[in-house]
Amino acid sequence: MKVDTVIVGAGSAGLSALRQVRRYTDDFLLVNDGHWGTTCAAAGCMPSKALIEAANAFHRRVSFEDFGIRGAEGLRADIPAVLARVRRLRDGFVKGPEAVPGELGSRALSGRARLLGPGRLTASGKTIEARAIILAPGSRPVVPKPWRALGERILTTDTLFEQPDLPGRIAVIGMGAIGVEIAQALARLGLEVAGFDAVDGLAGIDDRQVLAAFRPLIEAEVALHLGAAAELEDAGDAIRVTGAGATFEADAVLAAMGRRPNIDDLGLETLGVPLDDRGMPEVDPASLRIGDFAIFLAGDANGYRPLLHEAADEGHIAGRMAAPDAARSGLCRRTALSIVFASPQVARVGPPLTELRDRDIVTASADFSKQARARMAQMGAGLLRLHAERDSGRLLAAEMCAPAAEHLAHLLALAIESRMTVADLLAMPFYHPVLEEGLRGALRDLARQVQGAGGSELSSCEEIGHDALE
Repeated sequence: MKVDTVIVGAGSAGLSALRQVRRYTDDFLLVNDGHWGTTCAAAGCMPSKALIEAANAFHRRVSFEDFGIRGAEGLRADIPAVLARVRRLRDGFVKGPEAVPGELGSRALSGRARLLGPGRLTASGKTIEARAIILAPGSRPVVPKPWRALGERILTTDTLFEQPDLPGRIAVIGMGAIGVEIAQALARLGLEVAGFDAVDGLAGIDDRQVLAAFRPLIEAEVALHLGAAAELEDAGDAIRVTGAGATFEADAVLAAMGRRPNIDDLGLETLGVPLDDRGMPEVDPASLRIGDFAIFLAGDANGYRPLLHEAADEGHIAGRMAAPDAARSGLCRRTALSIVFASPQVARVGPPLTELRDRDIVTASADFSKQARARMAQMGAGLLRLHAERDSGRLLAAEMCAPAAEHLAHLLALAIESRMTVADLLAMPFYHPVLEEGLRGALRDLARQVQGAGGSELSSCEEIGHDALE
């Protein structure tokens, strides 16, 4: 069987690549192993956020007394109903991707693909020759092999949302972005939750000052045991989890230790290019090309930036680069942006602080425990840190744990992508009272440190000096 282009994987990257491939050829084949609904829609970002929204809605009751609202003690979370709503929403999210094989007919193939060499692969017993191959096989949750003996008591995000109900005690192993989000959500729904991680960090936070501000806010809701690997023991009716000097008796364990790229048995070794100790070839981030071949590795499978918007971008890049007349230089990547939907939300824009150490930068902070609008909403907590070039004042990066950080992060991403300076940002209008006024305070602090000037005449407008007016 011969086709012009083969796409392996029908997740976010694969479907994005398909859109581009169809612009230059109808002679393609989309091969997918397993569910056609995409990880994000079926088991990742979408159902997890539906769970988080339910948890946050229920958690609001703890501040009712402060607002002067009585009767919160009569509320309860119906966990089966919460999970049923998550699945109803999820089932709607996956309808589009699930319809793809029916729409493509013979150009869609269900089965596992494996490379046989440059321009050749096999899938569902068929040998296929292709001018270009786009590999987007996605990833899967990491579950240590010994833990699998505990059966269905070991949960992952692939299985969590399928549960009709949840037990009262859950240990979350891995307190990165996914672990923190789910651990806090389950605790807010009334479950007893303990979080374990081998590293002394949370939510992928790089800036130690942001971490120091975030940790006590999470620890007020979830017992944290960080800095030592967790060990599991079958204790009959429970799973005994031990780590960092603590022991927790759990009814179930959520394995949230990241995801493993689905590159094993993909046949990458048949390409004759060097592979690292994970079996990963070198991939050009601008073109997604492997070596000199018309073979591209996109999405979670390459481990570069395993986020949906990055996977969609990478599918777009791979689809563009796979065209017969494509330039080899590749496409520019967007400013790095990541968001963790905890409360307060965690976000990073641009490179982490540890990658800026060798540059001459200035830094400023905003303390959201003192920010007026945040205090009105009973959300007064968190820290924002901004970094700019000292000589030019150009904004380089930001990291934060702050109320509604998803919105602040997008504003800052636009500023960094547009190469705006601190003065440029201070020239914008800031309405009152809004959370963004906290950002303005940090920008004013930066402006006093940078050497570069510029901006409008009003960019130097200083604080009035009263909290209620800032």
